[in-house]
Amino acid sequence: MVSTVNEYDNVASVATFTVPINDQLIDFRRELHRNPELSFAEHQTTARIIEALSAAGLNPQKMEATGAFVDIGEGPIRIAFRADIDALPVVEETNLDYASLIEGVAHACGHDIHTTVMLGVALSLGKLNDQGLLNGRVRVIFQPAEEKLPGGALSVIEQGLLDEVPRVLALHCDPRIDAGHIGTRIGAITSASDTIRIEVNGRGGHTSRPHLTEDIVFAMSQIATQVPAVLGRKVDVRSAVSVVWGQIHAGSAPNAIPATGYLAGTMRCLDGDIWYEAGELLDNAVRQVAAPYGVEIKLQHTRGVPPVVNTPAETALIEEAARREFGAEAIELTPQSMGGEDFAWMTQKVPGAMLRLGTRTPGGKTYDLHRGDYVPDESCIGVGVRIMTAAAVQAVREANAK
Repeated sequence: MVSTVNEYDNVASVATFTVPINDQLIDFRRELHRNPELSFAEHQTTARIIEALSAAGLNPQKMEATGAFVDIGEGPIRIAFRADIDALPVVEETNLDYASLIEGVAHACGHDIHTTVMLGVALSLGKLNDQGLLNGRVRVIFQPAEEKLPGGALSVIEQGLLDEVPRVLALHCDPRIDAGHIGTRIGAITSASDTIRIEVNGRGGHTSRPHLTEDIVFAMSQIATQVPAVLGRKVDVRSAVSVVWGQIHAGSAPNAIPATGYLAGTMRCLDGDIWYEAGELLDNAVRQVAAPYGVEIKLQHTRGVPPVVNTPAETALIEEAARREFGAEAIELTPQSMGGEDFAWMTQKVPGAMLRLGTRTPGGKTYDLHRGDYVPDESCIGVGVRIMTAAAVQAVREANAK
């Protein structure tokens, strides 16, 4: 066994390396926030990331389309970090001085925070490496298109960016947790998520003579209510399969049964194995429920992402870093979310974990993600940078001690 490198004993806290760049990072985040870009269109965002990393003397590499990565230090890669860089097709409603300048596009999920935190990690590790305090290689990945199923994480994997990576960490904003705190849990922290679109076609007609029609509106109502109920009786309730409709459209007049309409929504599941089974059951349930009404069904079921499963060692790595930098009181047990996250593809390939980064101003308003009024407390940026930088130092230390 190789003994631990003595230089690590001189890094009691990484704050010396992270705190001085806080103002720079906030400025960077606000520039990203003003100029959000949708999935696989993050060209300016990618350019800004590369420019900031290059200005610090690092050597970032652009990914095939959008996105970038950078390696800091020498030798084998000891750990990787991932940020997602895309925005949402959401109208911003914050009235901030740095609100989105792009009509109908906003960083309403906090990816500008994620990107800025990981930029700060890369810059801080660069300083550590310059002073001979890193003694290993760390990769930071700025991934495109998390919001576009099945997710840009697959392009990261396809380009081989995880081939030499033994473990990977990420974070996600959480407006239910106060800034200065993080949420962690071992096991699944997100759910599997699919999208569903069901087009229903039939012979329309007058509402006074429904027996002469193929009543697609009635058929759609049965699909909307019965399909979730069927799944609730066919799948283990502990897997928490949830089908929720976000769109139901049909018709243009109250006295006419239309000839076509559609439903669209999501199917979510807490268990990765049950996810595959539930997908097949969903397709069968839709057709069986619709069959008595003689309507034609065109089902588009888009497989999304499996759950993000936090491994024990990687979760412990995050928690140890948080305790070291902020104390044990900064760590909360977070519940499993029904939201989907394409970081799951990475944790299927290598051990990994995602933390929930608190973004609520203490005593302030609790927002929700994917809403145009979401305003995170920017002090969370410094918190995220310190914890992830400390985790990187510890990961290198552990690898060198083996």
